[in-house]
Amino acid sequence: MITQKMKYALKALLTLADEAAKPQPEALTIEEIAKRSGTPKRFLEHILLEVRNAGIIASIRGRSGGYSLIKRPTDISISELLRTIDGPIAPLPCLSRRAYQRCEDCTDEATCRIRKVFAEVFWSYLVIIDSLTLDDMLRSGVVADQVLGAAQ
Repeated sequence: MITQKMKYALKALLTLADEAAKPQPEALTIEEIAKRSGTPKRFLEHILLEVRNAGIIASIRGRSGGYSLIKRPTDISISELLRTIDGPIAPLPCLSRRAYQRCEDCTDEATCRIRKVFAEVFWSYLVIIDSLTLDDMLRSGVVADQVLGAAQ
């Protein structure tokens, strides 16, 4: 399950990507991103700082300042963003690639049935989530709009 914070980060990035796709894109203020994405402004500043520190967006100071994407949507990994915003994504600490910790109550990882079952589910999840980019999310919205429009 992703956190509300991650949902806000995705909404903000989708808004910035929509702006970047325009013929004359502009940097967007926090207020404008909040308005367009339906995200509360009070949470957005901290989230955008984390995303900026991850090298995904840039902040521009001054009168015409704001935020803009510096990575292409095809280069923005959803799994990396998840890890940046929410931390490790493994269901058990002993399955984490980047934050591995042996479970305190485990006597033998090799024979742990809990680990084996969750490992299978988690690896399947990773195959999918590691392949997703912001571009996939942008395109899924277009496809969904086309399908919904055709159904009306």
